[in-house]
Amino acid sequence: QVHLVESGGGLVQPGGSLRLSCGLSGSILSIYTMGWYRRAPGKQREVVAASTRGGSTNYADSVKGRFTISRDNAKNTVYLQMNSLKPEDTGVYYCKADRVVATDRGLRDYAYWGQGTQVTVSS
Repeated sequence: QVHLVESGGGLVQPGGSLRLSCGLSGSILSIYTMGWYRRAPGKQREVVAASTRGGSTNYADSVKGRFTISRDNAKNTVYLQMNSLKPEDTGVYYCKADRVVATDRGLRDYAYWGQGTQVTVSS
């Protein structure tokens, strides 16, 4: 059973930094595309960063230049370094592991979510 656990959230002042971690157990990180999502108060969950198995990364426009996603396959952990934090970055941050597998019955999507970690940016 694949299990994801996020950590590193907390309260930080505007302009500050936080580093989120997401540990994966029950499988190996290297076979998954990993993503960080957030749900701001009153809004739908949105993707903020993604890291493919091949090592490419993508970011939401709202976090480009401030957030960095990285992965350590040896530690089965993905990180989100968040700098120059703004109040609008407040929300619950989730990590997701995703993998699409071709089977004799067609494509099957394996997706797993962590429980989330709260990030609050406030003075």
